[in-house]
Amino acid sequence: MSELVLKDVNKIYPNGFQAVYDFNISIKNGEFIVLVGPSGCGKSTTLRMIAGLEDITKGELLINDKIANQKTPKERGVAMVFQSYALYPQLSVFDNIAFGLNLQGLDEDIIEEKVNQVAKILGLTDYLDRKPRELSGGQRQRVAVGRAIIRKVDIFLMDEPLSNLDAKQRVTMRSEIIDIHRKVGATTIYVTHDQTEAMTMADRIVVMKDGYVQQIGTPEELYFHPVNTFVAGFIGEPPMNFIEGVVKGKFLFVNGLELPLEIDQVSKKLHDLKDGEKVIMGFRPEDSYLDKYNKAGLKLEASLELTELLGDNANAYLTYSGQNIIIKLNPHDIPSKDTKKISFSIPFENIYLFDSKTGNVIL
Repeated sequence: MSELVLKDVNKIYPNGFQAVYDFNISIKNGEFIVLVGPSGCGKSTTLRMIAGLEDITKGELLINDKIANQKTPKERGVAMVFQSYALYPQLSVFDNIAFGLNLQGLDEDIIEEKVNQVAKILGLTDYLDRKPRELSGGQRQRVAVGRAIIRKVDIFLMDEPLSNLDAKQRVTMRSEIIDIHRKVGATTIYVTHDQTEAMTMADRIVVMKDGYVQQIGTPEELYFHPVNTFVAGFIGEPPMNFIEGVVKGKFLFVNGLELPLEIDQVSKKLHDLKDGEKVIMGFRPEDSYLDKYNKAGLKLEASLELTELLGDNANAYLTYSGQNIIIKLNPHDIPSKDTKKISFSIPFENIYLFDSKTGNVIL
C-alpha cells in the first residue's frame, strides 16, 4: 500500500507553456482518486508526472514519505493503464497479461498461477488463448487492467481507460474496475473527462480547469457544495442552471422577481455585497417543481422549447429572459406539444448564489 503527496507541483514545458499550477493533494493508502476536467486542463499531465513519464518542473512528489521526483517509473512502484489498451496484437491474452512477469524471469509455474488468478478476477479465464483482435473492447480493457494488477504494485494509474468503449460497456467496466480496486486494495489515480465516471467511482474527486485545481472533495461535497460556478456547472447532468441577479439589501432581484432571503447566515454574507452588485443564481434541473406540486420557493415562468423523454425522467429545455435553462420533470408531467409556457418553483434551500466577478460561491 502506498500514500502519495503532491506538494506545489508545477509543469512548465520548454516553450514556456504551463500545464499544471501548484497542484497539492495528499492521497491515502488504498484511496480511489479521480482527476476530472475538460480537455487540456492538466489532468493527464499530472498523472504522467506521478508515473515518471513527465518531469516535475517545480514541487515535490512523495511516495510513502520519500521524495520520488527523480525515481524511474519502475522504482516508483506504479502500473499504468492507457486509453489505447497498448496490447501486443501477436500475443495471446495469457502472454499479454504475463508479459511483465516474463521480463522478470519468473518460473513458468509461478507465472501460470498468477495469470490464472488474475484471469479469474477479471472473468478472462475462457479467453486466455485468444488474440486481442478476437476480443470485444471491454474484454481488451480487462486484459490491459490484468497486465497492470498482476505486477502487485501499490499504485495504479489509469488514463481515460474507458473512453474507447460504447455507453453500455462503460457502465459495465466502471463497476468492474471498482470491484477490482476493492479486491486488490491498491491506491488508484484515475483520469477522465466524464463527470459521471468521476461521481460513480471516486472516493474523492479533483476538478481541474486550465491547469488549476478548482476543488477536491467527495462526490457528495462537489455536488451539494461546489466552490464556484465551474465546479457547479461541471458536476451534475444536466448541468446547473445559472441566471443573473442583483443584490439589494437582504433581497435578490432576478429579472424583476424578488426573492426574500430570511436566513440570518445568508443575510450576513450578503451584507458584504454592495447594493446593485451583480450575482449569479444557480439551481439544479432536478430541484425544480411544477406549480401543481405547490412547492414554496422562487417562482419562475419560462418559454418551453423542447422536451426529452429519458424513461425514468424527462428534460424540459426552456428560455427565461433570453437565457437557456433545463429542468427535470416526472415523465408523466411532460407538457403537450402546444404548451408555450411552463411555471415552476425552486425551493429556497436549493438555490445557490455565486459572485458574478469571481464565480466563487456566496451561499
